[in-house]
Amino acid sequence: MPEYANTQPSRKIFFVSDGTGITAETFGHSILAQFDGIRFIQNRMPFIDTPDKADEAVMRLNAAHNGDGKRPIVFSTLVNPEINQIVHKANAIFLDMFQTFVEPLEQELGMKSTHSIGRSHNIADSEKYKQRIEAINFSLAHDDGQLNRGLVEAQVILVGVSRSGKTPTSLYLAMQYGIKAANYPFIPEDFERGRLPSALPEHRAKLFGLSITPERLSEVRNERRPGSKYASLENCRYEVNEAEAMMRRESIPWLSSTAKSIEEIATTVLQDIRLDRRDY
Repeated sequence: MPEYANTQPSRKIFFVSDGTGITAETFGHSILAQFDGIRFIQNRMPFIDTPDKADEAVMRLNAAHNGDGKRPIVFSTLVNPEINQIVHKANAIFLDMFQTFVEPLEQELGMKSTHSIGRSHNIADSEKYKQRIEAINFSLAHDDGQLNRGLVEAQVILVGVSRSGKTPTSLYLAMQYGIKAANYPFIPEDFERGRLPSALPEHRAKLFGLSITPERLSEVRNERRPGSKYASLENCRYEVNEAEAMMRRESIPWLSSTAKSIEEIATTVLQDIRLDRRDY
């Protein structure tokens, strides 16, 4: 059978920073998500913090342009004016986070920003960093109902059938927001008894449920245990129906994770449990 070339249009994307590049990448992803039908070939260029490295970045960007005749798209968080000026010599289209957002704010606020490299991530000694590490450890220890002790410390407890998205959401809440999130699975024995697992009723105010379509659940479970009763569509339909019935009966707020990103799920959880207030 002949091989056919991928006819989908593509563009090269570069995330350029004198720090880790995480901010530039996050900024870039939020913009690129608005454009469907284009294959973005992504590259991170972190720690561009000397003139020599800036010159190398220019050579790499120009090579990308020469390779396909299209200007690479650069999401930049360079704060050093000298480095920034060198990199901007490249034949590329630049989306500069500082020039676009920070400089107008400086004018509006009547003051200069710190222009600190990687300031948003320079929190190694801060209380917030410690809080996030503690939250991650907590979420790992309380994953999939493996530890009941300490649930009183949880700020939210995610419930639902196995493989409905509880673990990645718990870890996202911990890593991004420092939220101590536990997760607890509903199992067939819970449905037979017709009530919540014994560890949960006293924490009812912290519960938030995740569901998923049976078809998608079967796909996910088959990747883990192919051909098993656990992954069968019939069993998945039973578990999802019983779990949703239990959450309605117990007045537990819930949503379907099927067509939602982890970011969307986490935002809904934060708002519902009223954990969406953050200090900067």
